[in-house]
Amino acid sequence: MRIAITGSTGLIGSALSTALTEDGHEVVRLVRHTHPDEAAGERHWSPFGDPDPKPYEGSDVVVHLAGAGLGDKRWSAAYKREIRESRVHGTDTLARSLAQLTERPKALLSASAIGYYGDTGTATATEDSPGSEDFLGTLCRDWEAATKPAEDAGIPVAHLRSGVVLGGSGGALARMLPFFKAGIGGPINSGRQYFSFIGMADYLAAVRHVMTLTADGTMTGAVNMTGPLPATNRAFTKALGHVLHRPTIMPVPGFALRVLFGQMANELTGSQRVLPARLTGSGFTFTTPDARSALAAAVA
Repeated sequence: MRIAITGSTGLIGSALSTALTEDGHEVVRLVRHTHPDEAAGERHWSPFGDPDPKPYEGSDVVVHLAGAGLGDKRWSAAYKREIRESRVHGTDTLARSLAQLTERPKALLSASAIGYYGDTGTATATEDSPGSEDFLGTLCRDWEAATKPAEDAGIPVAHLRSGVVLGGSGGALARMLPFFKAGIGGPINSGRQYFSFIGMADYLAAVRHVMTLTADGTMTGAVNMTGPLPATNRAFTKALGHVLHRPTIMPVPGFALRVLFGQMANELTGSQRVLPARLTGSGFTFTTPDARSALAAAVA
């Protein structure tokens, strides 16, 4: 199949492009810079402006991963607007572009996040759980709703509600590693809050699994892209220390996170115990289901 990917230069997009190419698919890397390397499979796309179907012509599947990084900067009012516009407006532009195609893709897999559920405390959340009304909850709701033009055009759409994807070369784990390797990592606040994660290899396999099911119309709507065994922050921290052979006895106080991350600190100190009900119900098998195995694979 020909699979077009936005966000193809990011941690997940790069890994997914490589995995799909190794599977024998033709990958179209959708990039925002104006001089794409067509020989390397790049095509230019823009998340803003008028819809343009040309970048997606001939694609069997589109995977939409682009958006300003949640953890890239401190959450100021301006950066929160950037986060929202890059996701909601960008997704709407892409969906309207796909709707204009004469030959439309068999599936659109559009990124979302488990921030949809807000702070769940010790309760578990599945795809049927209600959404939150906080910043991330409303963002994810509107982000997912922005695919409606594609759905109205008859394109099957899956919303990939991702937890933290554990990859040692980037993302949240890469920012943690220097502290833990130096022996100054530790639990956040009480450490009792739940942390929902997924190993990179499992994430990539789950995307391909969902892609197949969405293309044949048997899996549309929300899909939680998390592992089956969310861990408390304390247990996750202990597992990372075990994998790195380092102590994890220095707790990180909440006020320090608020100084560093602004409002995003609420997401780091909150609890999200999210289960991948639709993945497991459809027969997907995880290779690194628990924190220790997922972390060991990530830092290998």
